[in-house]
Amino acid sequence: MVNKDSLKKRLNRMQYEVTQNNATEPPFQNEFWDHEEDGIYVDIISGKPLFSSLDKYDAGCGWPSFTKPIEAEEIIEKSDYSHNMIRTEVRSKEADSHLGHVFPDGPGPEGLRYCINSAALRFIAKKDLKKEGYGKYLSLFV
Repeated sequence: MVNKDSLKKRLNRMQYEVTQNNATEPPFQNEFWDHEEDGIYVDIISGKPLFSSLDKYDAGCGWPSFTKPIEAEEIIEKSDYSHNMIRTEVRSKEADSHLGHVFPDGPGPEGLRYCINSAALRFIAKKDLKKEGYGKYLSLFV
């Protein structure tokens, strides 16, 4: 179980609101919407690998968008009926953090677009993968 008090100290306000209270950060005003460096995006709470820059693309929506997760088992999908919409919410399995939503309008083979809040992610650059303990993901970039 994640300790909410320690998270409030560790995360900034937006990161906390997004991951713990299902908030959405503003489009085009977030850290990774136009980020293009090679590397992986991990859950800001648990550190579990979620997405690769190789699967990131510009969906024009103002949030980082990916065609698929690195490790599908690290993602949980839930029905979301908030805001008078029917959507599929994406949460991290281990930390149960709100990440964003997945939509069936993506360009990849599965036709999915994982629209994810930057505030729920930490980026690990390709050059830092080994140093940060994610060396096994270097093989993605060969």
